[in-house]
Amino acid sequence: MTVFSSLTNRIFFASAALTVLAIAVAVYRVNVAVTAQAEKELRRGLEEAGTQLEENRTMLFGHLAKEARLVADLSNLKAALGTSDPATVQAIAEQYQVRIGSDLFVVTDPAGRALAQAGRLQTTPGDPTMADAIHRATQGHEVVSLWPHSKGVVQVVTVPSVIGSELFGTVSLGFSLDEETAARFKAVTNSEIAFAVGGRVQASTLPARFNESLTSVVLRTGIQQLSLDDIEYEAISRSLPLSLSSDAASSEQVLQTTAPTAIILRSRTDRLRFLNAVHRELAGTAVLAVLAATLISYGIARTVTRPLGAITATMRDMAATGDLTRRITLPSRTQWQDEDARLLATTFNTMTDSIARFQREASQRERLSSLGRLSTVVAHEIRNPLMIIKTALRSLKGTPVSADAVRTAAADIDEEVARLNRIVSEVLDFARPIKFEMAPADLNALCEDAARAVGADGLPRVALDLDRRVPSITTDAERLRLALVNILTNARHAVSARTDAAPADAIRLKTFTTNGRVVVNIRDRGVGIPPEDLSRVFDPYFTTRRTGTGIGLAISRNIIEGLGGTIAMSSRPGEGTEVRLELPIQPDGR
Repeated sequence: MTVFSSLTNRIFFASAALTVLAIAVAVYRVNVAVTAQAEKELRRGLEEAGTQLEENRTMLFGHLAKEARLVADLSNLKAALGTSDPATVQAIAEQYQVRIGSDLFVVTDPAGRALAQAGRLQTTPGDPTMADAIHRATQGHEVVSLWPHSKGVVQVVTVPSVIGSELFGTVSLGFSLDEETAARFKAVTNSEIAFAVGGRVQASTLPARFNESLTSVVLRTGIQQLSLDDIEYEAISRSLPLSLSSDAASSEQVLQTTAPTAIILRSRTDRLRFLNAVHRELAGTAVLAVLAATLISYGIARTVTRPLGAITATMRDMAATGDLTRRITLPSRTQWQDEDARLLATTFNTMTDSIARFQREASQRERLSSLGRLSTVVAHEIRNPLMIIKTALRSLKGTPVSADAVRTAAADIDEEVARLNRIVSEVLDFARPIKFEMAPADLNALCEDAARAVGADGLPRVALDLDRRVPSITTDAERLRLALVNILTNARHAVSARTDAAPADAIRLKTFTTNGRVVVNIRDRGVGIPPEDLSRVFDPYFTTRRTGTGIGLAISRNIIEGLGGTIAMSSRPGEGTEVRLELPIQPDGR
């Protein structure tokens, strides 16, 4: 498609699409996580509300049972029961009902006839459950039962009032399960409450029309979901056992086998309604983020392609003019620019500088390859050794000649012949192409061997810092050793030229690996190289030493570059020189 033919458009669309996708995934995951957490909190809150209701009801009814026993044992109540006067008993019953706060307070004589009744609930005369509970209490039992009333049921504990074996009457205290009690539990648990007996809802904080729907919750276990007038609820049921405790006394009797059930409900619709606002906020944030990401993506695309345009324009000019040394000039740094594009431009400029240097070096090699230049250099280099040989031979013509003089002359001649041979070998090595014999080699071992060869005749010695993790490389070991010896020899000469004592680590050779290449770093603390000479150190026949040939470093560079590596030198006069060799582990094409 033509819209994607531009790099700016491709970067813009790619970054914008990735941003939109990331925002969409993030919003979706946040929505899912928030909804799941809200559901989890709703269920946990429902479980806690059920437990809280159970504990409150058990505590209240247990307290009521204890109060019933205490009241039945009071002497003033027994004295009033002894009178069989309803007015006297009624006054005491009302007094203790207010103190206890029970919903029902009933006192009977030994025959089961009601003498007093207090509380907000009234009993139904002749109710068989009530009569049966009172009858059992007159026989010396504590009885727990459910008494019906118009708005629900009352859970009642009935205890006898006795002294020794003499019965004075009974006391019944009741805890109502009606709408008023449900409302109190609703305030405590922050939930809707309903009470059911025998599978039917008797009282609820919800409208009565929902009683039939709530009945289905009583018959199931666990958390249930139901819908009431388009409002979704989650509900849980809790059985409310009639016994006073799990380890009730043997005298306790339960008349009703079907225990009441409490239903706890929380509106899922109301609890999760806040998620709609969260979803709207997330959607609005996502839209704003997408718009911001789109603008930023376009700005980033422009910052990348604008400097690239300058680079491509320069390259077109190079192709048109044939000038391979032209440099790229980017806009001022005050503008927002892409660092990668600047790095590309810097690298390109470095490449053009290298091309210019290579062109100069190629031209120099061509000049040096001429026979006249080579002949002049050879003639100059061999003149001094020939003069020394001539002087030695002249000393032998005199008579008489001692044996020591002969030996001295022979030694001078032998040394100068060796020097002539070295000069000729170096000239030939530099002039002719090098033929490499590549094979696996241990770089650290080569460095150790070169250091031994250089330090064999005295100080300063080479300190080695070799990384044993450097892998084996494919190279011409003998040629590489020769290059290392040449560089280390120059380092020794630089250190020896110091006027003061050289430090213990005057020459240090270090190996390590970086960016998939092995590095040999040779640093000396010698006299250093002046800045005006540093750029010429690799030129053939350039030397600052009287006895130097000026060809050792040139040969070393030819070797390193022929092996696919690079050699670089930095130096500060009076501080020392550092030479860095980088070699491939496996040369290209081998």
